[in-house]
Amino acid sequence: MDARQSQVQLLLRDDPVVDETADAAPVARGGAEGSTPPLTAPPPAARTGRLGHILRSAGRHLLTLAIAVIAVATALVAWQYYVLAPWTRDGAVRVQVANVAPQVSGQIVDVKVSDNQFVHAGDVLYVIDPFDFEVSQRAAKAQMDERAADLEVKQAESQRRQNLSPIATTPEEQQIYAGNAAQAKAAFDAAGQQFAQAEVNLKRTRVLSPVDGYVTNLLLRVGDYAQTGVTNISVIDSNSFWIDGYFEETKMAKICIGDRAEAKLMGYAEPITGHVETVTRGISVANAEVGTQGLPSVNPIYTWVRLAQRVPVRIAIDHVPPGVPLVSGLTATVSIMPSQPDGPAGLAGIPADMLGRLSEVFYGPPPPRPGCIAATALPPPAERVPVPVDTSPDAAKQLEPGLAPGLTVPPAVR
Repeated sequence: MDARQSQVQLLLRDDPVVDETADAAPVARGGAEGSTPPLTAPPPAARTGRLGHILRSAGRHLLTLAIAVIAVATALVAWQYYVLAPWTRDGAVRVQVANVAPQVSGQIVDVKVSDNQFVHAGDVLYVIDPFDFEVSQRAAKAQMDERAADLEVKQAESQRRQNLSPIATTPEEQQIYAGNAAQAKAAFDAAGQQFAQAEVNLKRTRVLSPVDGYVTNLLLRVGDYAQTGVTNISVIDSNSFWIDGYFEETKMAKICIGDRAEAKLMGYAEPITGHVETVTRGISVANAEVGTQGLPSVNPIYTWVRLAQRVPVRIAIDHVPPGVPLVSGLTATVSIMPSQPDGPAGLAGIPADMLGRLSEVFYGPPPPRPGCIAATALPPPAERVPVPVDTSPDAAKQLEPGLAPGLTVPPAVR
């Protein structure tokens, strides 16, 4: 009996619902302190406290289980996004660069720009000494005038012979003068082309920018000698920036032409927004190299280690946040947001997106959307650098009129 009473007292003492007066009452009823109290059943309040304690303990276990399930699901979704979602840290800002080379040779006498300066298309970058070309232009002009005068005289002589009677001239003489006029015409045309070339070369001493952009890595200075066709200045085309994202081939099934894209540059929080413009159709393959005896060289592949190839995807830039500079070569983290026209938008679409990602973990990625990558790419925009137009020289009579007056008038009939 003493053991059972001790257990009941310990149980009642541990129950937080039972009042402390429940232990003091038996002592008062039993007489002196230290006497053994009688064995009684726990009151209803004690039984209710035990039931609440059990329910709270079960609730804590269920809450722990729910948190574990949510943690596992979150880990699976995060793993799916990291492995299968179309995003990559291997992105770079790209740009077109106009490598400007002079079309004539000579010493540079004036540099009109400075490094990193913004220039417009048609602005003068530097000037080559024009003296030699001015002399060539004036000499070509003088030679063309000479050929024009000779042509006018010989055409007049030929025309006069054609108008004479057979008694005054012979067919042979008429042919000779007609041939002389034709030769003079050819010489005049050649002189006109030489003059046009001399004029163009004189204009080419002023080297112009072909695009709007920034002068970069300027090492040119006055006194340098410019060689024909040798690049000595570069201009970054400010209207040609784009972003290349190098995506693993396991993520290409979720990328479509026109999908929205975001690119975050290192050091900047605001992303650059754009869209998928094109997908590269070919990358280098090491196995295509030709070995000895003209046979293909095939590298051994370890079947338990297979690295995914990376495919360049071109992102056209739609919006650049204020304060974010576009510098060619900067690295970017590129994320593609595939369009989902059938799914709910906003917060309502989060559960469906989570379930979709979980299904991809267990059942694999869904089939690619039809028509993601166009069969033929759009033609590039037309670009044209202004070139001089070949203009025919003026007629000989317009250049030097009246050199042979009266030669075409036939003699009076006597």
